[in-house]
Amino acid sequence: MRIKRLIQQIADIEVKGSRETEINGLCSNSKLVAPGNLFIAKKGTKVDGAKFIPEAIAAGAVAILTDFYDPYLGVVQLIHPDVSQIEAKLAAAYYQHPSSSLKMVGITGTNGKTTSSYLIKHLYDQLGMMTGVIGTIEWVIGQCHFPATMTTPDVLTNHKLLREMVSAGCKAAVMEVTSHALSQNRVGEIDFDIALFTNLTQDHLDYHGDMESYRLAKEKLFSGLSKEKWAIFNSDDPTAFQTVANVLTYGIEKPADLMAKDLRLSDKGIEFTACFKGEEAQCKSPLIGKFNVYNLLGAIGVGLCADQSLQQCVEALKSFKGVPGRLERVKNRLGLNILVDFAHTDDALKRVLETLQPLKKGKIITVFGCGGDRDKQKREKMGRVVCQLSDRAIVTSDNPRSEDPEAIIQQVLKGFNPDYAVETEVDRQKAIQKAIGQMGKEDILLIAGKGHEKQQIFAHKVIPFDDVEVARQCC
Repeated sequence: MRIKRLIQQIADIEVKGSRETEINGLCSNSKLVAPGNLFIAKKGTKVDGAKFIPEAIAAGAVAILTDFYDPYLGVVQLIHPDVSQIEAKLAAAYYQHPSSSLKMVGITGTNGKTTSSYLIKHLYDQLGMMTGVIGTIEWVIGQCHFPATMTTPDVLTNHKLLREMVSAGCKAAVMEVTSHALSQNRVGEIDFDIALFTNLTQDHLDYHGDMESYRLAKEKLFSGLSKEKWAIFNSDDPTAFQTVANVLTYGIEKPADLMAKDLRLSDKGIEFTACFKGEEAQCKSPLIGKFNVYNLLGAIGVGLCADQSLQQCVEALKSFKGVPGRLERVKNRLGLNILVDFAHTDDALKRVLETLQPLKKGKIITVFGCGGDRDKQKREKMGRVVCQLSDRAIVTSDNPRSEDPEAIIQQVLKGFNPDYAVETEVDRQKAIQKAIGQMGKEDILLIAGKGHEKQQIFAHKVIPFDDVEVARQCC
């Protein structure tokens, strides 16, 4: 694509050099630049991309997007004062605005994004709309599945993935949209048709600073919707967002457009009656827990906003089997009741443990830790939740990253009562093995924090680590 075509609908961008220059790709990482690329030199949270312009040119970049003209570079330069804003516009233009060819669903909230994304994909697929996914576990394009590098990738990758979905024949796409992504404009120029809010509890305050800043970041998904789009809100969550879009609410406790009544929760799954505009439908799912009723309602709401009937939505979701690492049962030859869940905040841990309370016949044993280089305020709170809702607990390492694992464990222990016999084991595999050795046939073991993850991150190394597989081997 020639530069003149790339920027023809972008105002206020200055070009120094030939507009006839051919571009064969966009890249914001100098180490990934290929010959013929346009290198985007933007300021990150830690480094300024302008420092890597010489490296990008040496790798073959034929053009640079930057905020400051340098007459000595020897390549075409696109100049704009807000590189991050223009990056999204260039990405949309280069990949030919793929989101406009898809039914776009964005999901934001502290918990439930991943399960909701899989439910919505399943719903749309069952209704005949092949749907792609960009989320925490994987990126799904047609029949191809790729392990995700982060929940919401950078804006160039997002538009590239959406273009590949269109090329693969997808009719819709579901994205998990994090607060970081919204703050950093990673979903810029993506035209969402439906935005779903799950809930808002404390998380990522290491990045946002306070809950109001965290809420405002989430709000961007809804304030960016136009009048003909749809915003779906959880009426049982007190968080309020501004939007001009059509609004559909869902809930259990407070009045909402879409409601669940006659809940029947067991260790076998969920049953409830879904009610919408005087119509009722019986919903049945193998998912466990009240929080998954909310996830199911959110997915049904997405279907309703896509002009499907309540009965169609409920029928489509009955065949949904579950999500990796979300209250995933570990099949084992000992017949023990072992569950793995991604819960890594105090609220998520509380929801999971409250779900298990009415299902237990013996004791609940919890193995968990807290990630390093992340919100330190939640560590003591997570300890307090486990102290209140588990009969036994082993505190171990999660992904300590650059922090001392023992120091993290000590911060978690502050949440436990002095008389609670909590154990510690810094080696996660040994902690899981110890917990399994303590189990009786009637007990439930919850291994929390990593869920679907296949590795553990330390300061100077990353090792393969899968909670499900480790637990299975320990059995």
